[in-house]
Amino acid sequence: MRPHGNADELERRRRRAVALLNEGMPRNVLAKVLGVNPNSLSRWRKLEETGTICAKPHPGTSAKLSANDCQKLKHLLLQGATSYGWPNNLWTAARVGCLIHDHFGVTYHPAHISRILRMRLNWTSQKPVNCPDARDDKAIDNWRLRVFPDILQDAMIRGAMLIFVDEAGFMLEPTLRRSYAPRGKRPINRVSSPHSRISGAGAILVDPTSKQVRMQYQLLPDNTNYCASSIVAFVRAIHGQIRCPVTLVWDQIPIHFGEPIDQFLSEEPEVIVEYIPPYAPELNPADGIWRYVKYSRLPNYTPPDLATLREMLCTELNRLRNREALLKSFLRFTELPIAS
Repeated sequence: MRPHGNADELERRRRRAVALLNEGMPRNVLAKVLGVNPNSLSRWRKLEETGTICAKPHPGTSAKLSANDCQKLKHLLLQGATSYGWPNNLWTAARVGCLIHDHFGVTYHPAHISRILRMRLNWTSQKPVNCPDARDDKAIDNWRLRVFPDILQDAMIRGAMLIFVDEAGFMLEPTLRRSYAPRGKRPINRVSSPHSRISGAGAILVDPTSKQVRMQYQLLPDNTNYCASSIVAFVRAIHGQIRCPVTLVWDQIPIHFGEPIDQFLSEEPEVIVEYIPPYAPELNPADGIWRYVKYSRLPNYTPPDLATLREMLCTELNRLRNREALLKSFLRFTELPIAS
C-alpha cells in the first residue's frame, strides 16, 4: 500500500532508505522502521541504480469541473448574483453551489466550492466598495489620460508648482478595522463623544521639473468645518511660502467655488485652478494623506477628547510630512503621468 505523502516526499524517503542500506543497516531492521516490505528496499536499490527511483504523483480523482467549465463559471459569476434571481450582489459558497448545480449538474460541499473559487478561479472573499451611480468612469479615464497631461505640460511651461488639495474630518468615533480577538467576543471601542470632530486640509506639492514632493497641512479649531474662505486662507498661506506660479488641483465640492475663490484668483493671477471629475478621489494624491492616517495609523483609535486627538494627528501628519518616498507613493496610486 502506497504511504501518505506527495511524490517529492516519497522520493526523498526512498533515497534515504537506499543510502542507509548502502551504509550497512540491516534490511529487516530498516524495513521495520519504515513499515515496508523488505522486498521494497531491494526494489528501490535497483531503481536507484537505473536512475528511475522517482515516485509518480498520485493521480487522484478527476475533477468534476474541467478547465473549460471553470472559465464558463467565471463568466457566469461576473454577471452578478442579481442576474440569477438573488436580491443582492452577494456571492456565497452556497449560492455558487446552486449556480454550479444548475449549469453543470455537479454538486459540491460549500467548503470545496471555496477551494475551487480560490485555487482554480483565483477569487477571494472581499468587502465591496460603494460607488456612486453618478460616477462617470469614461470621463475619469479621459481626465487621467488626456486632460491631466495638458495640465502638467502647461504647469511646466509656466514654471508652476502643482498643488493637490483635499479636506477631511476626524471624529472621536474611530475609523474601524478588523482586529484579532477571542472567538465570539468582538472588541469594543469606548467613544466619549462620537460626533465631535476636527477638520483638516492637506496639500501635496509637486515640482514638475525636479519631481520633488512635499506636503502641507492645516487643522481647524474644534468642531469647525471648512468653507470657501478658510480653504482660501490655507492655499494663500502655501502660495506665500513657495512664491512661484501655482496650478491648484482639487475636487468639485461646493467650498471650492464661489465668491471667495473668485476673489482670490483675481488677486493672484499666478494661480490657476483645475478641477478633478466628480466622485474620483483616487485621482487626488492628497486623498492619500487621509487614507494613510485613518486606515494605516489611527484605525480603532478612541482618544478621550479632541485635544488628545489633535495632538495625535499633529504627530502623525508631521511624521508623514518628512517621508517623501511615502508621499510619492500617493502619486503613484493615482496613476497620473507624473514621473516620481
